[in-house]
Amino acid sequence: MIASALSLRYRDCGTLSPARGIFVTLSIRYALMALCLVGLSACAVPDPDVEEKVELGDFRLLGNVAVTTNSRKMGVSRDASSEAWEDVLEAAVQKRFGRYDGETPYILSYSLDGYILATKGGRLALAPRSAMSMTVHIWQTEPQKRLEDRSKQLLILEQFDGETFIGSGLFRTKEEQMENLAAQFAKALERWLQANADLFGQTVTEEAKQAAEKDDLEALADQAKTAEPGSSN
Repeated sequence: MIASALSLRYRDCGTLSPARGIFVTLSIRYALMALCLVGLSACAVPDPDVEEKVELGDFRLLGNVAVTTNSRKMGVSRDASSEAWEDVLEAAVQKRFGRYDGETPYILSYSLDGYILATKGGRLALAPRSAMSMTVHIWQTEPQKRLEDRSKQLLILEQFDGETFIGSGLFRTKEEQMENLAAQFAKALERWLQANADLFGQTVTEEAKQAAEKDDLEALADQAKTAEPGSSN
């Protein structure tokens, strides 16, 4: 079963087409605009070592598969290898979800669509915060099947504080930025699972739905488009 789960890495890593790449770039741009419109608040880096587990019913993590080979840098950004992204993402997901011991095994797979790692010299308007776009999937194991209607594209942002406001590239190494984003992603993944908790025998609350919406890349992009001057909406 583990070998089968790992094979998903290759089934999930289709080439990011030019059209898809343009969509991801524009969606991230619009989503970042939306976050600027509603304001940004400080948040600590999520740490499952000191956080209580949320209720995920019978969920148990069997497979944890990152697909990073087709990721793209979005604008001004530091470079990071696909192998480095794979390692840091899978470690963060395993740390958070390895704690759950429900009776039903699931596989989580996720692809890194695009990223920005803030640079030392980048202007505030270019890359004050590191960010990445992730597409997430959940698979049932008996029989093995990806639950297509649950897949979602998420926008993940680096922790915001006094340093990142003027550009985290001045204060953090590339590795620190990636670890920060990976921890934020694992927490967003947890919110996404809570919004799909009916899969695990739980009732999905309105609070869980609203919490997951703040990571929804498409929804954030739509907010920014609506708020643009001259928008017909």
